[in-house]
Amino acid sequence: MTGRRRFTGVIAPILVAGVLAACAPGPGTDPAGRTSDEPPAASPSSSPDGAITTITTDLAAPWSVAFYGDTALVSERDSARILELDAQGDPREAGVIAGVAPAGEGGLLGIAVREDSLYAYYTAGGENRIERYDLTGEPGSLGLGDGEILLDGIPAARFHNGGRIAFGPDGMLYATVGDAGDRGSAQDRNAPTGKILRMSPDGRAPEDNPFPGSLVYSYGHRNPQGLAWSADGTLYSSEFGQDTWDELNVIEPGGNYGWPEVEGIAGRAGFLDPVQQWRPDEASPSGMAISGGAIHLANLRGERLRQIPLDGLATSTEHLVGEYGRLRDVTIAPDGSLWVLTNNTDGRGDPAPGDDRILRVEFGN
Repeated sequence: MTGRRRFTGVIAPILVAGVLAACAPGPGTDPAGRTSDEPPAASPSSSPDGAITTITTDLAAPWSVAFYGDTALVSERDSARILELDAQGDPREAGVIAGVAPAGEGGLLGIAVREDSLYAYYTAGGENRIERYDLTGEPGSLGLGDGEILLDGIPAARFHNGGRIAFGPDGMLYATVGDAGDRGSAQDRNAPTGKILRMSPDGRAPEDNPFPGSLVYSYGHRNPQGLAWSADGTLYSSEFGQDTWDELNVIEPGGNYGWPEVEGIAGRAGFLDPVQQWRPDEASPSGMAISGGAIHLANLRGERLRQIPLDGLATSTEHLVGEYGRLRDVTIAPDGSLWVLTNNTDGRGDPAPGDDRILRVEFGN
């Protein structure tokens, strides 16, 4: 089946609590042995030991960056535009996503590219949708064909829409969905909210999903916005907490990450704890990417790029602290450099001349 698919839940077998409990650390501690009320250790704030250059400026509430070959595509939340950047970083409008209704944190959010198609996650009134478009033309004159809705009926709200989409190494499309203000729905496996969803490129539920016939891959999330895979196929996700802890999680198929029953490291049987947590005023983690043996995590309220080594997940190094304002997304460019997207024109930041911008970050050896 292709075309429009509304989210429908299925009754799935209950996970064995003992399996999940075996994955959790002891009561009140994280994998590094800290108690749940301790923040993680972080090295002193610094700029990367490398070069920082500006790719482009004057973007309006940008949200996501994806590459079509060597060509960068950027989504703008409120204008609903897809911008194509040329080799000099100059933008041109490749298309406008019809039906986008921006409000609060909603609008045109995450984008992803597979073969000759662009996928977009966006808010349309009272629902969020995932839609696929043919990419037409050649770099320098790209356009969007007619849209095909793969999934709709995802509840939307002014806050907690999630919105990140990305293709995993398995070729499946993953999407982060916030709880849309309905806290209890995060624990309801028949609801799409408060979840990470996994689907085939045409919107079907893969046969090897943890709950038969369901798109739900993991649940118990408040507002996840980052997705990235390490070389061994491990999936990591970042998540906005409420008042206490923001999170970095290792995502396991069928895993329950606790919201709203727990926030941050709790050590409670049946819930999977984060591998690192931060106070929201130092974090608000959004987009993320993995390269060079480390997770690179863009932070909004914390206004920093956090670098977390894969062989030391309870530690981090902070870069660009307060230098460029709110950071929304980070992605790997075809040349291996990091592209970091600022987000100061989204109504919550303090825009500087030239905001918003994309920065190219090269870490030194």
